[in-house]
Amino acid sequence: MDNEIMIFNQTNEDIPELDLVKKVLEFGMKKEKLNHTSFNVIIVDNNYIHELNKNYRDIDRETDVITFALEDEDSVKLPGDMRILGDIYISIDKARSQAIEYGHSFEREICFLAVHGFYHLLGYDHMNEEEEKVMFGKQEEVLSEYGVTR
Repeated sequence: MDNEIMIFNQTNEDIPELDLVKKVLEFGMKKEKLNHTSFNVIIVDNNYIHELNKNYRDIDRETDVITFALEDEDSVKLPGDMRILGDIYISIDKARSQAIEYGHSFEREICFLAVHGFYHLLGYDHMNEEEEKVMFGKQEEVLSEYGVTR
């Protein structure tokens, strides 16, 4: 199996929920039958994600999650049999405010954002109703089966 999820907290906050995030993502990887697969989750603040959003997506505001999928690039060839999906950046500030806005726990929101980013790395999107139904269905399945509910 030897999957690897690296989580980097680039904030000054202690975030104990990151242990749960990792377990939920490992569950998602198992559910998707991934082997020899690696990706990173990077926790940042609103200022950092705002800069990423502005520089890479031409959107001049903060967002909750941004993914950089390596498999989007045909030119990326990796040695060995390890599949490296890319990076998921999550704004801790947005996760906290959205948890309040949506009326559920911070734990639920940060796990949701991580799983959402995970499915983006796997090539799923939500640009139309049909894509959204598939992607959000998969996300909800992972979260509810693991026990992270609203």
